[in-house]
Amino acid sequence: MNLIEQMIEDRRTRLPERTNAYRISDGLTWPGITIDAMADRLLVSVRDTEVPRELRNQLAELRRPVYVKRLERDVKLPPQRLSGPLVKPRFIIEENGVRYLIDMEAGYSQGIFLDQRDNRAEVRRRCREGMTLLNTFAYTGAFSVCAALAGAQTTTLDLAQPCLNWCKENMVLNELDPDEHYFCKGDTMHWLDRFARQGRCFDAIVLDPPTFSRDEKGHVWRVEKDYGRLVESALKCLNPGGWLLCTTNCRKLSHRAFYAQVAEAARGCRLTEGVMPFDFDGEDYLKILWVDR
Repeated sequence: MNLIEQMIEDRRTRLPERTNAYRISDGLTWPGITIDAMADRLLVSVRDTEVPRELRNQLAELRRPVYVKRLERDVKLPPQRLSGPLVKPRFIIEENGVRYLIDMEAGYSQGIFLDQRDNRAEVRRRCREGMTLLNTFAYTGAFSVCAALAGAQTTTLDLAQPCLNWCKENMVLNELDPDEHYFCKGDTMHWLDRFARQGRCFDAIVLDPPTFSRDEKGHVWRVEKDYGRLVESALKCLNPGGWLLCTTNCRKLSHRAFYAQVAEAARGCRLTEGVMPFDFDGEDYLKILWVDR
């Protein structure tokens, strides 16, 4: 058994049931390199380095489809096949019994952020029949799927129509009817202002924005300085007794600074810090706050 096989076996003993997508190696054994299991595929992500020969050999021994993705800021290419058999680029993973569509040809991201696994499970635990949840910056709508499985009616919001379509596919995969939910294309800040003007409020709102974005009018939004304003806008659309999930993977923003921004915007609310899943045991980059009104 090579080192990667040992790592896989160690992770499997601690994973939730019906989960086949997780982090195998989080940059500790091979600096600058992470390895994710995604069903029967492996995804190797590298930052400012190359895959060493010794690691290439170990990956080849597994006889699994292996892909490599570069994480440099100026590289936005989809993963490239490194070794293993040829397989279809689109496939299904399972996490806590929830099914998600993955696409190795989709570009810079393949359809899900594995570091949000525990947060998705918590969203499902917190939701119940008849609740309403707004999922902003939704990407492929994984949080929406989890909330809908718990009985919530979801509104999924993203700038990209392909992402909204992907969310609908994920719902169908889990025997949910997309027609029973809402989908909004556009800028989150604009939609939050619109919802507030309309008096439309939700029982729960998920805030997981990109580190940097530019809206259709060219306005720049940065997590480091604008997250508090995002929270303020979201609270205007949150029902009494509702909650927010506030999270960011911005490495320039410290945990303390993130907490301070959210606390300032959400005065009078109860804040609870979350932690990353156990298999993300390298850099502690993901900031998580649950805000209960």
